[in-house]
Amino acid sequence: MPAARAPRRPATAVVAAGRPPAEAGAGLTVPPHFTSTYTAGGPVVYARQGNPTWSAFEEVVATLEGGRALVFASGMAAVDAALSALPHGAVVVAPAGAYNGVDSVLREGEAAGRWQVRWVDVKDTAAIAGAVAGADLLWLESPTNPLLDVADVPAAIAAGRAAGALVVVDNTFATPLLQRPLESGADIVLHSATKYLSGHSDLILGVLVVAVEDEQRYAALARRRTLGGGIPGPMEVWLATRGIRTLSVRFERSCRNAAILAARLDRHEAIERVRYPGFGAMVSVEIRGGSGAADAVCAAASLISNSTSLGGVETQWERRRAIPNEPETTPVNLVRISVGIEDVEDIWADVEQALTRAG
Repeated sequence: MPAARAPRRPATAVVAAGRPPAEAGAGLTVPPHFTSTYTAGGPVVYARQGNPTWSAFEEVVATLEGGRALVFASGMAAVDAALSALPHGAVVVAPAGAYNGVDSVLREGEAAGRWQVRWVDVKDTAAIAGAVAGADLLWLESPTNPLLDVADVPAAIAAGRAAGALVVVDNTFATPLLQRPLESGADIVLHSATKYLSGHSDLILGVLVVAVEDEQRYAALARRRTLGGGIPGPMEVWLATRGIRTLSVRFERSCRNAAILAARLDRHEAIERVRYPGFGAMVSVEIRGGSGAADAVCAAASLISNSTSLGGVETQWERRRAIPNEPETTPVNLVRISVGIEDVEDIWADVEQALTRAG
């Protein structure tokens, strides 16, 4: 009997997990399975229930997060599934300045009487602990989007669990390469796989991950995906599987570039404030001169894309308050930068000339 294999490190898991069995003449990758229908007698009856292409991607993400994964048509479809089990009148604790889409869903649900929201500063663990008393759900982002505030994730999760709240952690910015919230006791981990996991700005996808032993929650989320129709196309998932293979090397390069840019921006006279948590590939800056100056800087780039979204190989930036429904906690002059994998000197040259031209 062969010896048990030691767990693979993340940089290996992104490459090795989700492969088909190694058989003579077999392909190394799971192809996109374009089918809506399956022959009777197998584990899947209809394509809303499953697809081998989904399974390959889910295995990679599950291995990285240390749980069991479900892929969804979008990050917001995954958000909807995570919120679906809340009872009417539930109490939700969420970051003040949460991601735009989540913020909008929570505010609309509160206005409709669906739930009550207690907004907290995720940097303040004591405030979180106070807010979760009697709460049904603790929703965490760390770092937050776009303010890049950082929570003490293990302590916040512990506070939520002690209060009996369901704990959901959006791990999109940190990725499982930097933090694995399930290991700290989170109930659900969320990713917009559109971002770093797929990494090429060419698809929309979301993922939820639960603990391996949490069969009941997994089944409920899978049922929500099936009945709600938030299922992804096989081509998108195949592209995401191909993209995630390079997550480790992409993210390492982007993080290194982000650290260099943050340090240089901190010394630039056109910058009022740099928001950088000291890790990851996101940097937010506040531009001197207000919203007009920030718009001018974003428009003056030649290499950097002035566009929404993040996590791709290319560097992107945008003035976040220009986006509809962006929370008022976001300063009007804040520019969010998703740092890519280009040569950092070329990125910096473009940043510098844009700041000069706009000034």
